[in-house]
Amino acid sequence: MANPTDATSPESGLHQADYTPGVRGPLTGLRVIDLSRLVAGNLLTQHLADFGADVIKVEPREGDTLRGWRTKGVETNWKIHSRNKRSICLEFHHDEAVPLIRKMIPGAAMLVESFRPGTLEQMGLSPEELLRLEPKLVIVRISGWGQTGPYHRRPGFGTLVEGFSGFAEMNGFPDREPVLPPMYLADALSGLTGAFAAMAALREVEINGGKGQVIDLPLLDPIVNSLGPQAANYRLTGVVKPRSGSRSSGSVPRNVYRTLDGGWVCLSASTQGMAMRVLRSIGRPELCEDPKFKTNEQRLVHVAELDKIIGDFIATRTVDDNVAFFEAAEVTIGPVNDTVRLMNDRHVQARGLLADYPDEDMGTFPMHAVPVRLSETPGSIRTPAPRLGQHSRTILAEAGLSPDDIDAALASGVVKETST
Repeated sequence: MANPTDATSPESGLHQADYTPGVRGPLTGLRVIDLSRLVAGNLLTQHLADFGADVIKVEPREGDTLRGWRTKGVETNWKIHSRNKRSICLEFHHDEAVPLIRKMIPGAAMLVESFRPGTLEQMGLSPEELLRLEPKLVIVRISGWGQTGPYHRRPGFGTLVEGFSGFAEMNGFPDREPVLPPMYLADALSGLTGAFAAMAALREVEINGGKGQVIDLPLLDPIVNSLGPQAANYRLTGVVKPRSGSRSSGSVPRNVYRTLDGGWVCLSASTQGMAMRVLRSIGRPELCEDPKFKTNEQRLVHVAELDKIIGDFIATRTVDDNVAFFEAAEVTIGPVNDTVRLMNDRHVQARGLLADYPDEDMGTFPMHAVPVRLSETPGSIRTPAPRLGQHSRTILAEAGLSPDDIDAALASGVVKETST
């Protein structure tokens, strides 16, 4: 990870951190060619870059589409998901663009792309050709629906997948419309799944002496996998899981509850012992023997009544008072934080989960840490997200082009360079 200092930002209370260029990670020496756009591919390669991989973003003249997702003119999504990466800018429609990409393939460990299926082949960069150039290459092909099947040519935005998968139909309240996630859930799941799959394929090459291969990574499959045994449950019951708001169809009590100060807390008592502890903690030990609440099966039947009992108790206290009260009783409860509460939380600040990094647009930029922490070879935040084409000249030199060749490529317009 980056090194949060003991200093804190007077504005946010977050640790002030700095980039740590040159820090070695467990993936140092691993070169990844990233042709992807938007979230899934950038998340996948962010995870690899955080642990030291040299991720080369090959961007078109207008830049990765993620750069266009701005807040008050600032590329906040890009800054988060393209930290630790390098950028080369190519005019993809120029005759010399694909030959330059070909020169970058030998020696690379991975290539990540998210074009519509068939596009890579039309460019002259089919998997067969890429593996001819680098037999050990791991090729990750991200799409909405997969490289095969009746829908493989459909547009693949995460929103469509989140609806198609069954997630939206399960999400929300029974008397309201299905609810799509308020963030890029399908992309995030695919990015995580893809990073694991890419490392599994890399292990086959490096440890088992195998050859390079193609990973078919749809947005659809990981989110369907995350929904658990819905198909089996339907087969058993003949009933499709209804929308249940914040309640659980498997255990009670589990919900969000309004507090005295207008906030919310979330409570989950998914074991029998914890459910009984909740009832005793709110001063209702007799409910532990009440047939309506004694077993989880009966609590599911009488969930509305139990929620009212718990909710009435919680409504007399503030968020912080509820958390303190139930934590003292060792009940599993927590605040429903908004972004401000999260940034100001002492646990978040103590662990450096978010820290302020130097930023040319905002002065300081709050950014999350590497999300998993290795004890011996941790990830790090070494460099900020690159400007478009910031490393074009260096990357071409590493691919074997002479200074004259690089100057000619820049003059022809096939390559764009941004000064550092």
